[in-house]
Amino acid sequence: MYRFLLTPRWWGINVFVVLAIPVCLFMGSWQLSRFETRVDTHRDRQTQADEARTADAAPLSGLLPVSTETSGRRATATGRYDTGHQLLVPDRDLDSRKGFYVLTMLRTDGGKALPVVRGWLPGDAGSGDDTAKVPAPPAGEVTVTGALQASESPSSKGVRTSGGLPQGQLGVISAASLVNLVPYGVYDAWITVSEATAPLTAVPPAAAPNSGLDLKAFQNLGYTGEWFVFAGFVVFMWFRLYRREVEAARDVALGITPGPSDEDRGGPEGPGGPAGPDGPSGADGSDGARRNRSQAEAV
Repeated sequence: MYRFLLTPRWWGINVFVVLAIPVCLFMGSWQLSRFETRVDTHRDRQTQADEARTADAAPLSGLLPVSTETSGRRATATGRYDTGHQLLVPDRDLDSRKGFYVLTMLRTDGGKALPVVRGWLPGDAGSGDDTAKVPAPPAGEVTVTGALQASESPSSKGVRTSGGLPQGQLGVISAASLVNLVPYGVYDAWITVSEATAPLTAVPPAAAPNSGLDLKAFQNLGYTGEWFVFAGFVVFMWFRLYRREVEAARDVALGITPGPSDEDRGGPEGPGGPAGPDGPSGADGSDGARRNRSQAEAV
């Protein structure tokens, strides 16, 4: 009854199932591991952020380049503020209020400048009344302490504008955005000061890129479910095809075979049916001829 499993068709089906199920399970497990990694990274990041708030500040040079481990760490840098290149970063929210960042370049002894967000002000960066409240940066040599941050991109959280801004405004805080605005080199990082000068409000550090439970993490979780569903669907379809073959083999063994349709038999509307030219019998008219002969002998 089950010899159909040895046919070439079923050999192909079985090979496909044997290969498809492990692949689906492997891909589902891999996506699940990616999700778990993001969860662990997010948890570690939260722990690092808590420790960074209380840890001693470290020199900027020892924390570069910025990574998920150093992003948010308290850093110190010494230099002089370039008052001629102070920029406003518009459309930045803080505590559900709209406002803008005040960014000033800090010229360090290393030759490069460090973008420093000295604080946040509510209002519109294009309004003269709001920008008049921006305090002047300290003069002379200063030592700045703040949370180290990675350069932003147009897709970074909180970034709403990137280009086409008026002079004196900056949409994305990054070395690539500043290279054409200042006549000197810029560190591929920036810091937000821990204590801002009134009326500025200190900007809290943002989480490092790709370290939180973002949309990608939940995409990994969704892909995990999809791959496991695919594996179950392959098994379901194999059993369904197997059951159909078993039932068909059992019917043949019992002598139960599906009969031909009316059209195949030359049914009521076929050429051998009542409406056909050869009478109610088949196409050869044998049954009709026998009945005619019987009637003639009876007479």
